[in-house]
Amino acid sequence: MSTGSVVHAADVEVLHWWTSGGEAAALNVLKEDLASQDIGWVDMPVAGGGGEAAMTTLRARVTAGDPPTAVQMLGFDIQDWAEQGTLGNLNDVAEAEGWADVVPEALQAFSKYDGNWIAAPVNVHSTNWVWANKAILDELGIEQPTTWDEFVAALQTVQDSGKVALGHGGQAWQDATIFDGVVITAGGPEFYKQAFIDLDIDALGSETMVEAFNRMDTLRGFVDDNFSGRDWNLASAMVINGEAAFQLMGDWAKGEFLNAGKVPGEDFLCFRMPGTEGSVTFNSDQFAMFDVSDDDAKAAQAAMAASIMSPTFQSAFNVVKGSVPARTDVPDTDFDDCGKKGMVELAEAAEAGTLMGSMAHGHANRAAVKNAIYDVVTAHFNGEYDAETAAEELANAVEGAM
Repeated sequence: MSTGSVVHAADVEVLHWWTSGGEAAALNVLKEDLASQDIGWVDMPVAGGGGEAAMTTLRARVTAGDPPTAVQMLGFDIQDWAEQGTLGNLNDVAEAEGWADVVPEALQAFSKYDGNWIAAPVNVHSTNWVWANKAILDELGIEQPTTWDEFVAALQTVQDSGKVALGHGGQAWQDATIFDGVVITAGGPEFYKQAFIDLDIDALGSETMVEAFNRMDTLRGFVDDNFSGRDWNLASAMVINGEAAFQLMGDWAKGEFLNAGKVPGEDFLCFRMPGTEGSVTFNSDQFAMFDVSDDDAKAAQAAMAASIMSPTFQSAFNVVKGSVPARTDVPDTDFDDCGKKGMVELAEAAEAGTLMGSMAHGHANRAAVKNAIYDVVTAHFNGEYDAETAAEELANAVEGAM
């Protein structure tokens, strides 16, 4: 093996980008479970939050004919590797353990290719959350907003008090994360699906999309002057420290609040972006298994997949990660209030057909389309286009990238 480690027949070599303290601790649960089955773990951590560096490393390994056993992947990357015929088959373990009954169909769309299980989902993050500083809201007499208009009124009240209303980092993926929710507030879940999942060009250039961009203009008016290039966790820190009232960010933000010793419901509030209740836009980390010929290696892969999907691991890992389990039958006992809420809302959205892949996080469409959308959303947020032009540009950009 190219890592220079001594690898036994039943070891798993795992490529991932979970290198922060909490994530590493969560992965340890998986390592220990496999160790109890006499399966060794060869760690291949590649730092970088979105996994771009990990994918570069992976391409080099696959090209050299030496793929790792298991690789952390997101969304359409899994499907792209499956199309190349490089992934293994997990049908036996999936069938024996009844994955099809407990993994939401929206996730199965990424875990399966041509009807075969090729990856084991670890978690579900969702993007249409609001994080709020409770002390600021209490001080200003603001109730938790439940509609778009109430949310805008709350933002205005905060701004009028001299505080920053919306903590935000001006990076393309952060702008797009907000846009996930804003598009649902403007047109509902069916419109979101038409525009981002079906890539309906008429929907992308429609009056409803113009309204979504108008709403982005509104939010832009509540962001402080220093937002450009700010990392997402620094925007979270603004809310934690009482410098800003709200942040629109995925549920990975919760870890920042918990690490700062803040308690959900007491110090901060977590709720869906007003106007998106009932809808959940998600991204899900999965471990894709590469095709290996050795029987012992195959058995080790199956054991790892079974361990990832065990309710014990799903609970232990997601409690630490801020996400919710990828199976809907895991008890919520160890989760905090935000986690419990996330689990209920995920199950309800899965049932209602409103659990939808996040455009911003590569679960609604392929990378070329996602990047084309990013360019337009960010250009608009930075004042290069008005709302009408932005909707027109969006339709053109997506059509050109398809």
